[in-house]
Amino acid sequence: MEEAQASSCRPHVLVLPFHGQGHMNPMLQFSKRLASKGIKITVAVTLSATKNMPPQVGFISLEPIYDDFIHGGIDGSDVYDANLPWSLDLAKELGVMAAGFFTQSCATIATYVDMIEENSLESTKALRSLEELGFANLPDINMGTSSGQYPSLMSFLLDQFYNIGKAEWVLFNSFDKLEEEVLKYLLKLYPVKTIGPTLPSLYLDKRLEDDKDYGFNLYKSTGDTCIKWLNTKVKGSVVYISFGSAARLIEEQMEEMAWGLKQSDTNFLWVVRASEENKLPSSFKEQISEKGLMVTWSPQLEVLSHEAVGCFITHCGWNSTIEGVSLGVPMVAMPQFLDQFSDAKFVEEIWEVAVRPKSDDTGLVTRTTIAECIKQVMQGERVEKIKKNASKWKQLAREALEEGGSSDRNIEEIVAKIFSN
Repeated sequence: MEEAQASSCRPHVLVLPFHGQGHMNPMLQFSKRLASKGIKITVAVTLSATKNMPPQVGFISLEPIYDDFIHGGIDGSDVYDANLPWSLDLAKELGVMAAGFFTQSCATIATYVDMIEENSLESTKALRSLEELGFANLPDINMGTSSGQYPSLMSFLLDQFYNIGKAEWVLFNSFDKLEEEVLKYLLKLYPVKTIGPTLPSLYLDKRLEDDKDYGFNLYKSTGDTCIKWLNTKVKGSVVYISFGSAARLIEEQMEEMAWGLKQSDTNFLWVVRASEENKLPSSFKEQISEKGLMVTWSPQLEVLSHEAVGCFITHCGWNSTIEGVSLGVPMVAMPQFLDQFSDAKFVEEIWEVAVRPKSDDTGLVTRTTIAECIKQVMQGERVEKIKKNASKWKQLAREALEEGGSSDRNIEEIVAKIFSN
C-alpha cells in the first residue's frame, strides 16, 4: 500500500521531442537522467516513429500521443523541444511547469537571438549572422532565393523564441566550459541551464546502470558489421565519415569525397544512406578493396569510441559535433547548412580539434583538399595539438556530468524544483 501510494505521488514529466533521431536522442538521454532520480517519464513520439521504436526504454514509457498534425498534452511537468513552441502555451494553460530544450548549440541560438534583438531579418547585424551561418553560400538548399535570405525557414527558426520567456528553464545539450562566453550572454536573457553532453552514461560518467546506447534507432542497424571490421584495424588508422540523417551531398561532392578517400590511402568507414548510394562513382566500390567499408547506418558512439578511429569527417550537426568532442576524436569539418556552420567554426577555431577544408570557386571541396585534410588530422604537423585539445575536451565533458559537475548540479536543481512543485 505504501509503495503504491509513493508511486502515485511521483512527479510525472511529459517529454515532447520534434520528430527525428537527432531531436529524440538528446531528449531521451536527459529523460534517463530524470528517471534515475525517481521521476516518472513519458516521451511522446510521432505515430510514424512507433513502428521503429520499443514501447519502453528502461523506465521511460514511449507513447504515440501526437503526430505532426495533432497536438495534445497531459497534466504534470513538461519538457518540450523548442521547435514545438505551441506546447509551452499548452503547458501554461494547464498550469504545469515547462522547460524548453534546444537541440542546437548555445552559439547557434545566440545568433538567432541577435536577429530577434535587431527585430528584422534585413538588418545589417542579422544579415551578418546569416552569412556566418553560411546562408549566402548555399543557394541550392531549396529554402528560398539565392540572395541569402530565407523568410519561411527563418520564420520557423525564430518562432522558437516567441514565448520562451514563459519557460521555467531553457535547456541545452552542452556544458558550461564548452561554450562559456556564449553562455554568459544567454544567461542575461533566459533561465539557461546546460545539462549535457547527453550521451549514454557509459561513455561519460558511468553513473547510470546499463546505459550504453540511446535505446532506439529509426534506421536499420549494421552495428556488428562496423565493429567487427574496426576490430581488424590498428589504433588510430581509420577515417570515419558520416553526414547524419538529413544532410545530403550533391553528386559532384560525393564523387570528390569518394576519390579523396581513395587518394588518402587510409582505411575508412563511410556511412552512405541507401537513398544516396546512386551518387557514388560507378566503379568506386570495386576499387576500395580492403581499405574501405561502406554501410547505410552505423552505431556512431561505438564507432567514435573505438580505438581504431583516428579521424571523423562530419557535417557538424550538433549531436555529431558534441559526440565527437566528448569522445575526443579529431575532426574534419564539412558543414552543409544552418547551425553546422557555427559548429564548424567552433570545432576549428575555438576548441581547435578540427581542420575545415576550403571549397573551390564552384563550392566543392576537391578530392585533393579532402586527402590533405585527412593527412593533417592524422599525420601532419597539427596532429599533436589537435589530439591534446581533443583529450582536454573529452575530460571536461566527463567532469560536467560527474557528481558535482556543472551539468550534474543543474540537473539536481531541476529535479529538486520538480519535486517541490
